[in-house]
Amino acid sequence: VQLQASGGGLVQSGDSLRLACAASGRTLRSYAMGWFRQAPGKEREFVAGISWDGITTYYADSVKGRFTISRDNARNTVYLEMNSLKPEDTAVYYCAADLYDGVRIKTYVRSYEYWGQGTQVTVSS
Repeated sequence: VQLQASGGGLVQSGDSLRLACAASGRTLRSYAMGWFRQAPGKEREFVAGISWDGITTYYADSVKGRFTISRDNARNTVYLEMNSLKPEDTAVYYCAADLYDGVRIKTYVRSYEYWGQGTQVTVSS
């Protein structure tokens, strides 16, 4: 499966962005999906995750209440709606697929088998 992340950009503090992760080559219907981010000089960190059916979601404390993850299995796409963006949200954002579990949402990088190429989000103050 190939994952293509898009929607990043340069915005101001308080603005919103919507990231999309489109899959090709394989359906994402059965897999839990996650969004991660990596800022310069820092480790990749979990941002949000969603179960295969979209019923269960989980967020990092740093984005809870501001970000919303969703998915459209018919379109083979996962989204990350980001509101009230802050400069500390600046990072490259990656989507990832957990091929072995569609229900439980994991927060570790090593739990995801497929990764998109990343999309840059820059929030200016």
